[in-house]
Amino acid sequence: MKKTVLIPALLLSSLLALVGCGGGGAKVESTVNATTMGQELQDLEESYKKGLLTEEEYKQARKAILKRYQ
Repeated sequence: MKKTVLIPALLLSSLLALVGCGGGGAKVESTVNATTMGQELQDLEESYKKGLLTEEEYKQARKAILKRYQ
């Protein structure tokens, strides 16, 4: 008697799993940021000290980083 209940249950769960895999054609994207605020600020300061950024560019970029992590 267990087999008569088990087989339909397995078929139903398999069918539901397949239906869920369709996705409806939606494009899913995700972005992972592996750096920390501290690391970004250190990298920015290093670039400034090397002369790769002007003081104004440095200040603007620093503000943007701080704002992003608030």
